[in-house]
Amino acid sequence: MVEISNITGINWRCKHTWRRSSYNTMWCLIGCSIGDFGTIAFFQFSGIEWPVMAIMTLAILNGLITSIILETVILWRQMELSNAFKTAIGMSLISMIAMEAAMNITDVILTGGATLTWWVIPFMLAAGFLTPLPYNYWRLKVLGKACH
Repeated sequence: MVEISNITGINWRCKHTWRRSSYNTMWCLIGCSIGDFGTIAFFQFSGIEWPVMAIMTLAILNGLITSIILETVILWRQMELSNAFKTAIGMSLISMIAMEAAMNITDVILTGGATLTWWVIPFMLAAGFLTPLPYNYWRLKVLGKACH
């Protein structure tokens, strides 16, 4: 029987790494959610008719942008603005895109479209947090890369 800690040659049970990767994922989720939810809310409340896929694509792009902005502001406290921006841009786009896709797919599955309701938001946030978390753990553990 193969233990979970030996599957990929790294220790998947390191509490410190899970805590750190969870913290990093949380900040990314906050940044992504601002742009994502703001875009969906704009179209929902303005009544502008756009195809769901177009709204979701724009929401993903805006989520990526707001995440990079938030990360830049956070990192600016630790380094010069230009370095903070370069570091934020250098974050894992794989993680952010997976997060955004999970949030928007969850929204479409549960509501049938690009719709924010009080009950769907926790599911979107949970999907957005849990989807990239193992990748962020791996990236931190194996590559030693984190954005904070």
